Amino acid sequence: MGILVLILTVVLPPLGVAIGRGNGTDIIINLVLTLLGWVPGVIHGIWVNYAR
Repeated sequence: MGILVLILTVVLPPLGVAIGRGNGTDIIINLVLTLLGWVPGVIHGIWVNYAR
């Protein structure tokens, strides 16, 4: 399951965060960062799913 979440986080960061952490403020923050630029969304997604 971990590799699938990582792939989804890189391809579609909000979807990867939603699957990895569930709904909440993390997905909203990630959605905003992804809309501002794809790279910030990916960085935040990986941080949320694997550093916490």
